[in-house]
Amino acid sequence: MKKKVTITYCKPCGYLRRAAAVADAIEAEFGYEPRLVPGGGGIFEVQVDDTVVARRTRGHFPEATEIVAAIRNTVRVPSHRRAAGK
Repeated sequence: MKKKVTITYCKPCGYLRRAAAVADAIEAEFGYEPRLVPGGGGIFEVQVDDTVVARRTRGHFPEATEIVAAIRNTVRVPSHRRAAGK
């Protein structure tokens, strides 16, 4: 079953490029097509369904590999690439 993945990013902060890179990594790994949602106030948050799996905190901005691992650990899904035999 496909999960609903949402990446909310701070548009005024210029986080769109980072959000797009994370979305690409998620799609490549799991086959999910994340929805990018512009926000403000320094937000960078990744949700799967209604669960926050990663977010920017003071002093730490999660990398794409960290977010992919958090999704895998949270929803217990196999890698799309591994499942496809790649």
